[in-house]
Amino acid sequence: MANSEQLHVVFGASGALGNAVVRELVAQSMRVRGVTRSGNADVPNGVEMIAADALLPERVRAACDGASVIYNCANAPYTNWPKEFPPIMQGIIDGASAAGAKLVFGDNLYSYGPVDGPLTEDLQNAATGRKGRTRTLMADMLMEAHASGKLKAAIGRGSDFYGPRVMTSAIGDRVIPAALAGKGSQVLGNPDTLHTYTYVPDFARALVVLGERDEALGEIWHVPNAKTITTREMLDIVYELAGHEAKVMAAPKLLLNAISLFNPMVRELKETYYQFDKPFVVDHSKFKRAFGAQVTPHREALTDTIDWYRSRSGA
Repeated sequence: MANSEQLHVVFGASGALGNAVVRELVAQSMRVRGVTRSGNADVPNGVEMIAADALLPERVRAACDGASVIYNCANAPYTNWPKEFPPIMQGIIDGASAAGAKLVFGDNLYSYGPVDGPLTEDLQNAATGRKGRTRTLMADMLMEAHASGKLKAAIGRGSDFYGPRVMTSAIGDRVIPAALAGKGSQVLGNPDTLHTYTYVPDFARALVVLGERDEALGEIWHVPNAKTITTREMLDIVYELAGHEAKVMAAPKLLLNAISLFNPMVRELKETYYQFDKPFVVDHSKFKRAFGAQVTPHREALTDTIDWYRSRSGA
């Protein structure tokens, strides 16, 4: 089990997931070092912040020095994953190995590709898009390093997440500001199909568990989520909490195809359209059996999310 003398290093401390991991560790009275490219992040008092470009191995190694557990929550531009993510992963693997630290990777579910039925950890990696293949490569790099004895590692996978400080997501800055203003919001795919959403503080809590528990090592784990409901049901709650009637529009695939011709971000979104067009239900029973499952109900989580958005806008 972790103790307050151990140093926990979080790469990507300014991002939504990394920042949530930092805050969870602080809440558990752990020593925390946050790492960002600039050395700045909105973190609680007492967190050591240092600057390190995750693409520079010597800077990464220095950031890892003295760590007992390292959390890889680093991000890269959505349109540049194949180029930047593998070297980031390799640098953090090497840094963790040099420090003799455990490494926990905050991953997503892209590696599986389209799936019929619930998503479980024993699914084959069948992604055909470049982002899914990149995620598969990163996970393989980490698990191979663990198997070779280079370090000890675990992977926690979450679905589309939302919560305080989450901006670029299915339930983020394309939806919540519109709901607060009483305007319509546009979503991908079929809003009436089931879709698992991960509350980012729950994701962070699960990653910390994986960093504490040795039985987590060498394994991939789906982090716990609240009950899977449809995207429309999620947005009904968002609009109700915002004090407005829900106005939800689905973005047709033909429209995405047209916009993608001149918008690189939309072009990237086409790869994961399948996640919103058919049921996308994540099974976290493996994690629950091993460690229990502490989850925040969607209404409570969305209340916190909307409160954070209101605080940003001064509303």
